[in-house]
Amino acid sequence: MMAAVGVAYLSHNPKMMAAFDSLGYPKYFSNILGVAKLLGAIALLVPGFPTLKEWAYAGFTFTFVGAFISHLEMNQNQEAVPPVVALLLLAASYFTLESRRAKIR
Repeated sequence: MMAAVGVAYLSHNPKMMAAFDSLGYPKYFSNILGVAKLLGAIALLVPGFPTLKEWAYAGFTFTFVGAFISHLEMNQNQEAVPPVVALLLLAASYFTLESRRAKIR
């Protein structure tokens, strides 16, 4: 999911750019987030590198919390729900990864 969104940000998908405009973000911010999301997705998919995975999970957490707050601040309450759902899925992924890692040790 994050890789697909990263590509949409970097390709300046009109729907994504309209969403950025509605939140008051500058256009170049989509490039920064697009690269970060792609790198984070790669970090989570590549085996090993546990510290890098922790950073990716933290970065995605900040992204989802920031998106949630941004939508609420702009009175876009319905758009604030998907980041919460994504954060819950991310938490489930993180905690199942931790339980798998504990079994390996």
